[in-house]
Parts: sequence; structure tokens; C-alpha cells
Amino acid sequence: MAPHDIRRPFKRPAISDQQRRRELSLQRQAQQRRDAQQQVRCLASSVLSLQFPTHETELEPLPESFHEHEAQLGTKPEEESEPRSGDLDVRQASKLRGAEARKWFARQLMLPEWMIDVPDRLSEDWYVLARPAGKRCFVVSSNGTTVSRLRNGSILHHFPSALPAGARTRDVSGSVQSYCILDCIFHELDQTYYVIDMVCWRGYSLYDCTAEFRFFWLNSKLAETGACDPPSRYHKFRFSTIPVYNCDQSGFYEAYTVAVPYVKDGLLFYNKHAHYQSGNTPLVLVWKDENCSQYVIDTDNKGQIPTQQQVS
Repeated sequence: MAPHDIRRPFKRPAISDQQRRRELSLQRQAQQRRDAQQQVRCLASSVLSLQFPTHETELEPLPESFHEHEAQLGTKPEEESEPRSGDLDVRQASKLRGAEARKWFARQLMLPEWMIDVPDRLSEDWYVLARPAGKRCFVVSSNGTTVSRLRNGSILHHFPSALPAGARTRDVSGSVQSYCILDCIFHELDQTYYVIDMVCWRGYSLYDCTAEFRFFWLNSKLAETGACDPPSRYHKFRFSTIPVYNCDQSGFYEAYTVAVPYVKDGLLFYNKHAHYQSGNTPLVLVWKDENCSQYVIDTDNKGQIPTQQQVS
């Protein structure tokens, strides 16, 4: 009996570990959004089912359905639910001081992974931008002042700015909660903060927003404040946005070759659907070579190449 000679006309390409982790990250985001929407629906259903008392009626006991919804949400009547990632932290971050503030900021930045393969749907689902060389930092404007903090949480600059609640001016107005948190790179040659992402704007958290929305919000809102203007009495450092391109052939070519007013340090790739999450993520990638970065390989203070390379 002749052996079976049925073979597939082609081999299915292997899925890389990085691609698998990208898919898992997007699935987790989608599940978290579904859970949040379910929580809102349950809460709304519970509230609408209640009969609100008037001054002529006495308070009635809560219906059993209300407690059933509470059990589904994992909450108790007089106990606040566990905050989601970033929600409570963002509201309190601008009030932290000293070691507590350094500890919080040291673990908040979203860090890219090295690009080791070409992501699926690169031209449809990804952005690319030329990363400025400089010091990566969070910039927080609150209570009439602005503070920038490095990756280790230590303060880089303490200065007035045109960001909302970023300087003590006579005509300043607005809510105490009107603070901002920007993800920036400080470029020392032109003393400019280049904003690569927006985490919070006027007290509104953008952690659970897609990169597509965050970049749109960043480009439409930052210039309105005057933060992109030259330095002045109440605005010590200039802020600037970075051109963001769709990662198709023309967009990649623009990011890779077009001259920019800063020193390039590689290319950053953002998945359009990625939320802002602290720590390393496969939904943000970095690529460096000798044509787009002078820091292709990291060295220690003795000029030696370490056994492991890290991404900043």
C-alpha cells in the first residue's frame, strides 16, 4: 500500500513570541473594556431599579437585585471598589512628594521593546515616529507649577509652563483637578520637551484610550495652551509635538529620512489600538541602526558593551 503523499502546498509561518504577546495584550485590553462596560451596565440597571423616596415616604430597603449586582461587581455597600490601573494614581500623582513621588513615577512610564520581527498588519495598525535623543521623563503640571521627572522618579526640572495649571499667573483659573501628565523626551541641545504621548489632560485620564485617540488629542490640545510658544516669563521651556506617520511605505520613509529639528535616536512604532500601560509592552517597539541613531549599542561608563541591551 502506497504511503500517503498528501502534503500542504505551503507551510504556515511560525508565530513569533513577540507577535503572540502583542495579540495577548490586545485581548486583555478588549476584555478589560468589556468588563468596564458590563460594570457600568450593571450599575445603571441597579440605580434605575431603585424607587427614590420623597419627603412624604420613608426609606425602603434596597431590593435583592441591587445586592446581586453588587456581588457581580465584587463590591460592598459602603466600601469603595478596587481602583483600575492608573485611575486613582493619576488623580493623586500631582500631590505626591519626596520618596513617595519618586517611587510612583519610577514605575509609570510605558517602555518599548526592541523590534525583533515585523508585526502583522504593520501598514494598517501601526504608527511610526522619529524618536528624539534625550532624557525620557514625565512632565506634570499642577497647582501653578510644572515638574519633570526622570525614569528613576527624580526631578529633572521644576519650572513654570503654559500647560494647564502649570504656572502661577494672575489670570489663571480653573479647577484644582486641572492637572496634566505628559510623556516627554527632554532634548538638551534646543532645551525643548518633545511630547511623545499624553497620559492625562486637565484631570482627564487617557490611560484607557487608544494611541490613535491620544495622538489626536495631543496634537489638537497642546498648541491651544501656548505650550509650543518660545520661552517667556511664565513659560521656561518650549514644548513640541513630533510628526506621527502611518506605518506604510511612504510614512516609514518620511520618519526614517526626513530631517527633523532634533537629533534622532531611532524609530518608535505604536500600535494604534494600544492603551497606555506602565512597564515594557510589545505594543510599542523601537528600532535603531547607524542611519537613524548614534546610540545603536549601549555602553557602560567604561565604554564596554554590556551583556544585555536595554530600551529607554
